[in-house]
Amino acid sequence: MKLDPKTTALVLIDLQHGIVSRTTEPYPAHEVAANGGFLAAAFRQAQATVVLVNVTYSPDDGDRLKTAVDQQPAISLPLPADWAELVPILNPQPGDVRITKRQWGAFYGTELDLQLRRRGIRTIVLAGISTNFGVESTARDAWERNYEIVFVEDACASFSGAAHTFAFENIFPRLGIRSHMSAVMNAIR
Repeated sequence: MKLDPKTTALVLIDLQHGIVSRTTEPYPAHEVAANGGFLAAAFRQAQATVVLVNVTYSPDDGDRLKTAVDQQPAISLPLPADWAELVPILNPQPGDVRITKRQWGAFYGTELDLQLRRRGIRTIVLAGISTNFGVESTARDAWERNYEIVFVEDACASFSGAAHTFAFENIFPRLGIRSHMSAVMNAIR
């Protein structure tokens, strides 16, 4: 695999205090965040685009989805003050693209597509938490927008190991290429 730094962006999903503090499988959230930090450093060194995505809601909770569902999300309000802050291990830089979303996917209702297209991005390297929510929703939208996608398996995790495995074995092979952190870091140089 070879990734062109001029046309490739790393997109990290929800590596923020309120989500990284949760228990994840098959990799612990702190390990996923560390791997995200390593990837971000490698992409910055290669002068590739780094996109850091977080999720949060307005103080009045007016912009959070509240549809009728069988299982409500495990979010209790009010959110802690640092809930949406990116974890420090990502070492956010002024040149990084920052996207705040209000639902699972990072495309709908944000300027992610605009920011990627203006930079000439054709390939997205995708990682973060949760594999089967934020990462998968973003991947489906990216695929529908004709982006090439590389999934970094050891830089993703879910709240269920089975859900993570299902996405990597059944969904992601139809949307892009599955890889691992070491291969992606070698490919972006």
